[in-house]
Amino acid sequence: MDEGMCAEKIALKDSDYADLADFRAALRGFQAFSEAEAAEAGLTPQQHQVLLAIRGAEGQKATVGFIAERLILKPHSASELVNRLEALDLIVRSTDQQDKRRTVLMLTQQGEAVLATLSNAHRQEIQRLKPMLVALLDRFG
Repeated sequence: MDEGMCAEKIALKDSDYADLADFRAALRGFQAFSEAEAAEAGLTPQQHQVLLAIRGAEGQKATVGFIAERLILKPHSASELVNRLEALDLIVRSTDQQDKRRTVLMLTQQGEAVLATLSNAHRQEIQRLKPMLVALLDRFG
Protein backbone atom coordinates (compact mmCIF):
# COMPACT_ATOMS: atom_id res chain seq x y z
CA MET A 1 0.00 0.00 0.00
CA ASP A 2 1.20 3.53 -0.80
CA GLU A 3 2.64 5.46 2.17
CA GLY A 4 0.09 8.23 1.65
CA MET A 5 -2.68 5.66 2.01
CA CYS A 6 -1.32 4.51 5.41
CA ALA A 7 -2.20 7.79 7.10
CA GLU A 8 -4.66 7.59 9.94
CA LYS A 9 -8.18 7.39 8.58
CA ILE A 10 -10.51 10.09 9.84
CA ALA A 11 -14.27 9.86 9.59
CA LEU A 12 -15.26 12.58 7.17
CA LYS A 13 -18.41 14.62 7.47
CA ASP A 14 -20.56 15.81 4.59
CA SER A 15 -19.07 19.28 5.06
CA ASP A 16 -15.54 17.84 4.59
CA TYR A 17 -16.54 16.50 1.19
CA ALA A 18 -18.16 19.84 0.32
CA ASP A 19 -14.98 21.68 1.34
CA LEU A 20 -12.84 19.40 -0.83
CA ALA A 21 -15.22 19.77 -3.77
CA ASP A 22 -15.25 23.56 -3.44
CA PHE A 23 -11.46 23.71 -3.20
CA ARG A 24 -11.00 21.49 -6.26
CA ALA A 25 -13.53 23.60 -8.18
CA ALA A 26 -11.62 26.78 -7.28
CA LEU A 27 -8.33 25.25 -8.42
CA ARG A 28 -9.91 24.06 -11.66
CA GLY A 29 -11.37 27.52 -12.23
CA PHE A 30 -7.92 29.06 -11.95
CA GLN A 31 -6.50 26.38 -14.21
CA ALA A 32 -9.19 27.11 -16.83
CA PHE A 33 -8.34 30.83 -16.59
CA SER A 34 -4.64 30.03 -17.04
CA GLU A 35 -5.28 27.76 -20.03
CA ALA A 36 -7.38 30.44 -21.72
CA GLU A 37 -4.72 33.11 -21.13
CA ALA A 38 -2.02 30.85 -22.57
CA ALA A 39 -4.15 30.11 -25.62
CA GLU A 40 -4.77 33.84 -26.15
CA ALA A 41 -0.98 34.30 -26.15
CA GLY A 42 -0.62 31.52 -28.75
CA LEU A 43 0.78 28.97 -26.30
CA THR A 44 -0.27 25.68 -24.82
CA PRO A 45 -0.56 25.57 -21.03
CA GLN A 46 2.60 23.44 -20.85
CA GLN A 47 4.54 25.91 -23.00
CA HIS A 48 3.51 28.67 -20.61
CA GLN A 49 4.66 26.50 -17.69
CA VAL A 50 8.05 25.98 -19.34
CA LEU A 51 8.55 29.73 -19.77
CA LEU A 52 7.57 30.29 -16.15
CA ALA A 53 9.85 27.48 -14.91
CA ILE A 54 12.83 28.91 -16.80
CA ARG A 55 12.21 32.46 -15.53
CA GLY A 56 11.49 31.28 -12.00
CA ALA A 57 14.50 28.96 -11.68
CA GLU A 58 16.09 31.32 -9.10
CA GLY A 59 19.70 30.29 -8.77
CA GLN A 60 19.22 26.96 -10.50
CA LYS A 61 20.12 26.47 -14.10
CA ALA A 62 17.12 25.70 -16.27
CA THR A 63 17.91 22.58 -18.26
CA VAL A 64 15.66 20.11 -20.05
CA GLY A 65 16.00 17.87 -16.99
CA PHE A 66 14.94 20.73 -14.71
CA ILE A 67 11.90 21.36 -16.92
CA ALA A 68 11.02 17.66 -16.86
CA GLU A 69 11.14 17.68 -13.04
CA ARG A 70 9.15 20.90 -12.63
CA LEU A 71 6.42 19.86 -15.06
CA ILE A 72 6.50 16.19 -14.00
CA LEU A 73 7.28 15.02 -17.54
CA LYS A 74 9.53 12.45 -19.10
CA PRO A 75 12.75 14.06 -20.43
CA HIS A 76 11.82 13.42 -24.08
CA SER A 77 8.48 15.20 -23.60
CA ALA A 78 10.23 18.17 -21.98
CA SER A 79 12.72 18.20 -24.84
CA GLU A 80 9.88 18.39 -27.39
CA LEU A 81 8.34 21.33 -25.54
CA VAL A 82 11.71 23.08 -25.48
CA ASN A 83 12.15 22.42 -29.22
CA ARG A 84 8.75 23.99 -29.98
CA LEU A 85 9.47 27.04 -27.83
CA GLU A 86 12.86 27.44 -29.47
CA ALA A 87 11.19 27.30 -32.91
CA LEU A 88 8.82 30.06 -31.74
CA ASP A 89 11.88 32.16 -30.75
CA LEU A 90 10.73 32.26 -27.12
CA ILE A 91 13.76 30.47 -25.66
CA VAL A 92 17.36 29.77 -26.60
CA ARG A 93 19.79 27.07 -25.55
CA SER A 94 23.33 27.94 -24.58
CA THR A 95 26.31 26.08 -23.24
CA ASP A 96 26.76 26.35 -19.48
CA GLN A 97 29.93 28.36 -18.82
CA GLN A 98 30.83 26.26 -15.74
CA ASP A 99 30.04 22.86 -17.31
CA LYS A 100 30.51 22.86 -21.08
CA ARG A 101 28.68 19.50 -21.30
CA ARG A 102 25.44 21.04 -20.05
CA THR A 103 22.96 23.12 -22.02
CA VAL A 104 20.96 25.79 -20.20
CA LEU A 105 17.72 27.38 -21.33
CA MET A 106 17.05 31.12 -21.35
CA LEU A 107 14.15 33.25 -22.44
CA THR A 108 14.52 35.49 -25.47
CA GLN A 109 13.28 39.08 -25.34
CA GLN A 110 10.09 37.90 -27.01
CA GLY A 111 9.77 35.08 -24.46
CA GLU A 112 10.26 37.57 -21.61
CA ALA A 113 7.55 39.84 -23.06
CA VAL A 114 5.03 37.02 -23.53
CA LEU A 115 5.70 35.69 -20.04
CA ALA A 116 5.44 39.15 -18.46
CA THR A 117 2.01 39.67 -20.02
CA LEU A 118 0.81 36.25 -18.87
CA SER A 119 2.29 36.65 -15.39
CA ASN A 120 0.66 40.04 -14.87
CA ALA A 121 -2.72 38.60 -15.81
CA HIS A 122 -2.18 35.62 -13.49
CA ARG A 123 -1.13 37.80 -10.55
CA GLN A 124 -4.23 39.95 -11.01
CA GLU A 125 -6.43 36.86 -11.08
CA ILE A 126 -4.76 35.45 -7.96
CA GLN A 127 -5.33 38.77 -6.18
CA ARG A 128 -8.98 38.64 -7.22
CA LEU A 129 -9.31 35.05 -5.97
CA LYS A 130 -7.21 35.46 -2.83
CA PRO A 131 -10.04 36.18 -0.35
CA MET A 132 -12.04 33.21 -1.62
CA LEU A 133 -9.00 30.91 -1.62
CA VAL A 134 -7.99 31.95 1.91
CA ALA A 135 -11.55 31.34 3.11
CA LEU A 136 -11.54 27.91 1.46
CA LEU A 137 -8.19 27.00 3.02
CA ASP A 138 -9.39 28.17 6.43
CA ARG A 139 -12.25 25.66 6.20
CA PHE A 140 -9.62 22.91 6.49
CA GLY A 141 -8.55 24.19 9.92
